[in-house]
Amino acid sequence: MTPRFPRTEPLIPEDLLAKLIENGRTSEERDGFDPFPVVKLFTPDAGATWLFTEAYPEGDDIRLFGLCDLGMGCPELGYAMLSEIEDVRGKLGLPVERELYFKAEHRLSTYAKIARQAGMIVT
Repeated sequence: MTPRFPRTEPLIPEDLLAKLIENGRTSEERDGFDPFPVVKLFTPDAGATWLFTEAYPEGDDIRLFGLCDLGMGCPELGYAMLSEIEDVRGKLGLPVERELYFKAEHRLSTYAKIARQAGMIVT
């Protein structure tokens, strides 16, 4: 059985979640919206990384949009449910973490281009 490590605080704090939701609204209103990623999530004991720019509340869950890399060499833009990411565990049973000091240097389209060339998200 894989050990489980309980989360003591939310994976995405309220202030960052509010910015993601704001970006989601802007994206729905404006064609070509290319924001800077707001949050970087990763598995400390596996190769998955996510750079999220937008959030869309859906009932009790949140649909996130951004650059997703499951560590298989083919990062892509797409959606993921927050509840599913919170349930992910790596090889040692560690939960997904947020990179606390992440500050985006590029817009999402630039990170996507770099990731496609490198076969992984590069920050």
